[in-house]
Amino acid sequence: MNKTYKYTLFSFIGVTMALVANVRSIPTIAATGWTQISYLLFATIMFALPICLIAGELGSTFPGNGGPQLWVTESLGKKWGFVIAWVLWSQMFPGLIMITSTLGPLIGQVFGKPELSQNHWFAFFWIIVATWAATLLSFKYDVAKIGGSYGVWIGVYIPAITMIILGFFAFLKTGLNPQSYLGTFAWQKVIPNAHNLKVLTYFSAIMFLFTGIELTSVYIPSLKDSKKNYPRGIFISLMFIVILNVINSLFASNAIEKGTIQLANVAQPIIRYCEILGLPTWIANIFSLCVVIGVVLQMSSWINGPCHTITQAAREGNVPAKWGFHKTNQNDISKNLLWTQITILTIFALLYAFVKNVNAMFITLTNATSVLYMLVYLFLVIAVLKLRYTQPHLERPGRVGKTGNSLLWLVGSVLIISILFVFASIIVSSSPLSLMLVIGIAVILFVVPLLINHYKNPQWLKDVQQYQAKNS
Repeated sequence: MNKTYKYTLFSFIGVTMALVANVRSIPTIAATGWTQISYLLFATIMFALPICLIAGELGSTFPGNGGPQLWVTESLGKKWGFVIAWVLWSQMFPGLIMITSTLGPLIGQVFGKPELSQNHWFAFFWIIVATWAATLLSFKYDVAKIGGSYGVWIGVYIPAITMIILGFFAFLKTGLNPQSYLGTFAWQKVIPNAHNLKVLTYFSAIMFLFTGIELTSVYIPSLKDSKKNYPRGIFISLMFIVILNVINSLFASNAIEKGTIQLANVAQPIIRYCEILGLPTWIANIFSLCVVIGVVLQMSSWINGPCHTITQAAREGNVPAKWGFHKTNQNDISKNLLWTQITILTIFALLYAFVKNVNAMFITLTNATSVLYMLVYLFLVIAVLKLRYTQPHLERPGRVGKTGNSLLWLVGSVLIISILFVFASIIVSSSPLSLMLVIGIAVILFVVPLLINHYKNPQWLKDVQQYQAKNS
C-alpha cells in the first residue's frame, strides 16, 4: 500500500462505493417487480448488515494487511487463511467478467447502436479491451485511489442521480404502468412467490449487490483513525447503496414493459425515460459514457483489491516463491500477479464468445461469483465466533454487542441462514447446464488452494525472506 497516502473517512467511503456500489444492477433488480422490496429488505437486514457488523469487529480488531485473509488466519490458522485469500482473489474471475459484460450494451448506446446490446461477440470484444486496459493501468497507477476520488462520481453518483431525476418525472407522467414489470400494486406482489422460479433466478444477483463490501478492509492500514472510521465507512456506504438501488429500481420497473428487460444493459431505463418524456436520445449516450468510465475504474478497484490478499499470502510462503506474487511495485501491486490475472480473465471471457444468450451468461457468472463469496462469509462467521472464545481479551473497537456473545451468535446465525437461502435459490432456479457450470467453477477455484497447501514447501518462505532481506 502506498505509505504516503492516508484515506480520510470521506475518501474511504468513495473507495467502498467505487468497489461495491453501481447502477449496472438496476435492470436485474427491476426485473423482480414489486418483489424487489422484500428482496432488498431481506438482503440488507439478513445479509449486508451482518456482514458489515462482522467485518467491523474483525477489521477494527486486526487493522493490518490482508483483510479477511488476516482475520481467518488469526482464528483458524494459516491453511484456511490462505484458502480465503485465494477464493477472494479467484472470485474476481467470473465476477469481473460479469461486470465488464455491461460495457458492450453501454458502448453500443454511446455510438447510437443499441441493437448491439445482445450481441455476444460485441460483449466479448469489450470485455477483452476493458480488462486488459484496466490491468495495464494498474501496473503504473494507484487506480483504487483514482476510482475512489473521481471514478465513483463519474460512474456511480452522477448516473444514479440522473436515473432518479428522469425516473421520477417519467413516473409523474405515466403513473403506475400496468404493462410494466411493476404493474398495478397489490400487497401479495411484494411477497416472493414460491411457484415463480423465474423471479427467484434474480435473487442471488440482488444479494450480490452487497458482496465485496468487506474487501475494503485491505485499505485499513492506509485509513486515518481506522478503528473508528472503518466501521463508520462501511455502514454509511451500505446506507447509500440501499437508497440508490431502491429508488432507481422501482422507477425502472415501472418504465420497462414486461418481457423486454436486458439485464446487462443499464442504459435501457434511461432510453425509456427519454421516450416517455420526449427527450433527445443523446442523454442516454452521455449517461452510457459516464457508466463506461465508472465501470472501468471500478474494475481497477476489483483488480487491485483482491490482489493484496493473495500478495500477503505469498509473503507468508503459501505459494511457490518462483511465481513472484510477493514482489510488488511502489503501489504494493504484484506485476506477476496481474499478468496471471489477465490470462485467466481472458479465458473466462471466452464464455461470452461461445454462449449467445447474454442474459443467461450474465446470471450464470453472477451465481458462480456469489457461491464463492458465500463460502468466504461462512468462514468469517466461524472465525469471528471462534476468536470470541479463544482470544476473549482482544481489544475490539467494533465489537458486536457490549457484553457477552449472544448478539454475535444471533448475527452469525442470521448470515448463515441467508447464505443457505442463496445456495437454495441458485439450485432451484438454474438450468441443469448453468448449475453444472456454477458448481464446476466454484469447486475448481476452491480446491486449487487446498492442493497448493498440500504440497506446500518450507523453502517457499525462505526464498521470500531472502528476497525481502535483499530489498529492505
